[in-house]
Amino acid sequence: MDCEADAFYRQLPKVELHAHLNGSVSVQTMEKLICRKPDLNIEPSMTAIHSGRRTLDQCFQVFKVIHQLVDSEEDILMVAKDVIKEFAADGVKYLELRSTPREETNTGLTKRRYVETVIEAIRQCKNEEVDIDVRFLVAVDRRNGTDVAMETVKLAEDMMLATDGLVVGLDLSGDPTVGHGRDLLPALERAKNSGMKLALHLSEVPSQCEESELLLNLPPHRIGHGTFLHPEVGGSQSLVDKVVKNSIPLELCLTSNVKGQTVPCYSKHHFQYWYQRGHPVVICTDDKGVFCTELSQEYQLAASTFGLAPEAMWRLSQQAIDCTFAPEGLKQQLKQTWTQLQRQALRE
Repeated sequence: MDCEADAFYRQLPKVELHAHLNGSVSVQTMEKLICRKPDLNIEPSMTAIHSGRRTLDQCFQVFKVIHQLVDSEEDILMVAKDVIKEFAADGVKYLELRSTPREETNTGLTKRRYVETVIEAIRQCKNEEVDIDVRFLVAVDRRNGTDVAMETVKLAEDMMLATDGLVVGLDLSGDPTVGHGRDLLPALERAKNSGMKLALHLSEVPSQCEESELLLNLPPHRIGHGTFLHPEVGGSQSLVDKVVKNSIPLELCLTSNVKGQTVPCYSKHHFQYWYQRGHPVVICTDDKGVFCTELSQEYQLAASTFGLAPEAMWRLSQQAIDCTFAPEGLKQQLKQTWTQLQRQALRE
C-alpha cells in the first residue's frame, strides 16, 4: 500500500460500528497479557491470523485462547483502554465497542462488573482527552440460549440507565452455526421495546434464510455482515426487499470475511452489491487484532478493490454517522467535525 494513500486513509475521520472488544486486542497488548500469565503457555501467534485463511470454527477457537488471557477486571480495563486508544490513533472519531458479559469464578469477575469495567475504560479515556467518542453494545451470544439471552438483556437495560447513555444497544453474535434466532426473539423484542438499538449478525453463513426472515421482521437497526442475504449467493429477493424497505445499514468487514472464508476474495465481497444499489453500508473491522487489520486499511482495501476515489470514501465515512446509535446531538457534532476536517484536507 503506498505511503500517500496510507496517510490519507489514516487521517480520514472514521466511524467504527462493528468491533468486538476481545477480537480487537492488538499484538502489543497481547504480549502484555501473555507476560502476566506465563503459566498458560500461550504464544502471540495463537491469538491472531497473520496470513492465510481459517474456517469460522478455527476463528472461534482463537477467541477461546484470548478469553483465557482476559479474565479479570484489571485485564479488561487495560484491554479496553488500549483498544480505544488504538482506534483513535487510526483516525476513528466515533467507536461502538461490543462484547458479551462474562463471569470468571477463578477471578471473581461478574457479568455486571465486566460491563462496568468497560464503561470505566471509556470514561478514563474521555478524562485523558483521547480524541474519540465511544459507546458500548452489550452482546448476546447465541450459543448460550434463551434464558441467558434474557438475563443479558435485563443487564443491558440496567446498564443503559446507569451509564448516562454510554450503553446504547444490543448485539447478537457468537458462532452462527449454533442455535436458532427464533429462541432469542423474546429477548430481542424486549430489548427493542425498552428503547435499545439492535445490531444483529445476520446471514453470516449460508442456509439461514428462515432465521434471517424472522429476525428481519423485528426489524433490527443494523445488520452485521449480511453475507448471504442476496439471491446471487443463496439468499432471497424477499430478504433483500426487507433490508431495503427498512433502510437497514449493513456493517461490512472485508478482511474478516476473506480470512474467515465466508467470502472467496476481496473482489467478490458483497460490499459491491449493496454499494452499487446506494444502500447504506459501513466499513468495519470486526476483529482488528485477530485479523491483523485497521479501519484505515479496510477503507483502503475497499477503495483499491472497487475503484473508488478518495471523495467517494470520504462520503462513505461521513454517511456512516447516520448509521450510529449515537444521540442526535452527538451525530450533529460529528458531522461538524467531518466538515471542519474536510476543509482542512482540501486546503492541504
